Amino acid sequence: MLIVGAGIIGSALAECCVRRGMSVRVVEAGIPAGATTAAGMGHLVVLDGSPAELALSDDGLRRWQARRAELPAAAEYRACGTLWLARNDAEMAEAERMRVRLAGRGLACRVVRAPELRRLEPELAPGLAGALLRPDEVVIYPPVASRWLLDEALRLGAGLLRGGAVQAVDEGAVALADGRTLRARNVVVAAGNATPDLVVGVPIKPRKGQLVVTERYPDYVRHQLVELGYVGATHGEVDAVAFNVQPRATGQLLIGSSRQYADRGTGVDWPLLRHMLRRAQEYLPRLGGLQGLRAWTGFRPATPDKLPLLGRVPGAARLWLAAGHEGLGITTALASAQLVADLLCGSDPAIDPSPYDPVRFGPFVTESDTLPAEVAA
Repeated sequence: MLIVGAGIIGSALAECCVRRGMSVRVVEAGIPAGATTAAGMGHLVVLDGSPAELALSDDGLRRWQARRAELPAAAEYRACGTLWLARNDAEMAEAERMRVRLAGRGLACRVVRAPELRRLEPELAPGLAGALLRPDEVVIYPPVASRWLLDEALRLGAGLLRGGAVQAVDEGAVALADGRTLRARNVVVAAGNATPDLVVGVPIKPRKGQLVVTERYPDYVRHQLVELGYVGATHGEVDAVAFNVQPRATGQLLIGSSRQYADRGTGVDWPLLRHMLRRAQEYLPRLGGLQGLRAWTGFRPATPDKLPLLGRVPGAARLWLAAGHEGLGITTALASAQLVADLLCGSDPAIDPSPYDPVRFGPFVTESDTLPAEVAA
């Protein structure tokens, strides 16, 4: 099998498949985990924007939790929990609805009222109504976690082709920009935002985000802090910001988040970044007194329904997709890998694969005209 892309999705899939006895080779044009995986926040959270999102993120978090002891220390796995913050009674009602949905899947959670919230996080602004506490959610450092998965795959016998810029894909074949053609029983495109360049018509759009990391302020916050409006801010195609702060194992704070569709530039949008930081100060009023260390941007591969594309390219037998995870790729990497591996092996996945099937957006076409004729056929 050939996997195009060595971000966290491709690396997780490689590790999962080689453990199941498959012959695996990963093709990566740049640095493994050097694009979306490196640019994002490392939250492992369960989101319930839809039943399918809930199922995949729940499965993904549980798989990470089961492998906690295997991760290297540099992956900075911290089960700090998440507080979903409610500003008023209406948002507290949403926190209760969220509690019911998550508890229905056996997930630990409880509603926290204002006095307890102040004890849990003294730096939060006074006047917040409360929060939903998810005590077992996690923060990790994605580049290291992704590289660990890839290293495990290589240790178990997978191959890695670095600098392999892919020009085209087709049934069982990958054409490289240097003129070589690689062949395998199956090809899986896990190329994130580059996926539509290889499979035309795939509805993935790069969604720009900006983050800031601070100097070290140990225990300034103890949980991942997210406003309850975060999920709503991630939908739609307008520029938006939402409060999201992570305490890193280093003592630093990672501050987010923003979303843009139209801006494809890699530079920081300073007015939007200021808006994002002002939003953060509404929840952490003394944040303005902390020293920022670095700001950067990245692009999340987003689909119209906020669900990834996991399965065969419509009309193909040996060409597959594992892409379009938007902001949940870290959380769902292990679950997505298991699901695609099950489909490749003809096994029944642990969760229903139909909501993620690419057929819901197909048909697509591949750039087979750039492949040698005997392969394109």
